[in-house]
Amino acid sequence: MTAERRPHPVTGAAFASPVPPGTGWPDDPAETDTPVAHDAADVERLAATAPDLEELTARQSVCRACPRLVEWREGVAASPRRSFAGQPYWGRPVAGWGDPAPAVMIVGLAPAAHGGNRTGRIFTGDRSGDWLFAALARVGLAVQPTSVSAGDGQRLLGVRVVAAVRCAPPENKPLPAERDACFPWLRREWELCAPTVRSVVALGSYGWTAAVRTLAALGYRIPRPRPKFGHGAEVLLAPPDRSAADWPEVLLIGSYHPSQQNTFTGKLTEPMLDAVLTRAADHAGLPRLPAN
Repeated sequence: MTAERRPHPVTGAAFASPVPPGTGWPDDPAETDTPVAHDAADVERLAATAPDLEELTARQSVCRACPRLVEWREGVAASPRRSFAGQPYWGRPVAGWGDPAPAVMIVGLAPAAHGGNRTGRIFTGDRSGDWLFAALARVGLAVQPTSVSAGDGQRLLGVRVVAAVRCAPPENKPLPAERDACFPWLRREWELCAPTVRSVVALGSYGWTAAVRTLAALGYRIPRPRPKFGHGAEVLLAPPDRSAADWPEVLLIGSYHPSQQNTFTGKLTEPMLDAVLTRAADHAGLPRLPAN
């Protein structure tokens, strides 16, 4: 049986769901011959040997290391939400996205089932992303206030967005083994970006924990006891003490996650999120566009 093909909302080209690599999806980093990780050991090997960010994101985007997550993300792609029934779903892991030499790194949990898992771009096409990209535009770090689909013209300025887990998990809750299997992708992506990263915005306690874990794995000096998450919490971390790594110190800043639960209840407001992003940009010395 031939899988149903649906038109991409920007390009109009028809795609199966999930989208096979190398078939023309906007900004798809992978090709048909991109190596695929089938277990945690493969992830470790393929992440460590990725020579550059382009190849790393390609390898991330075809990973099949976690059977439960593969089954879930592909099942969602095959049976879309009614409001998106006419669209193809990416249905693959969602790689980091944004500036390849970022001054600011934003760390979240995982793609949403009908957001990044549909659009193929982290935080794109869901309510959390609506808040995040609008805020980035307000403080001059994105060229437009909306991000609805890959290929829509959105571009981040000095900012890269990554997730601790690259596949949409059931109930937005990855298992510890899935988090650990995915960790080498995040560690290697951060390592490739480390020469330019000066500020880190951690969205939620999960993003904070992932950021601290990654920075520790790369040799940054983490205070003891380890710093605790809080909205607006800050900690300045010294780079690895080795002459081979010419990396800057990093300011880690916490922010409540822009989830509907937090934004609908007022736990996170637009001024609160804008203040965190502005602080991160200013510390990193980023020039910013006039507010949109």
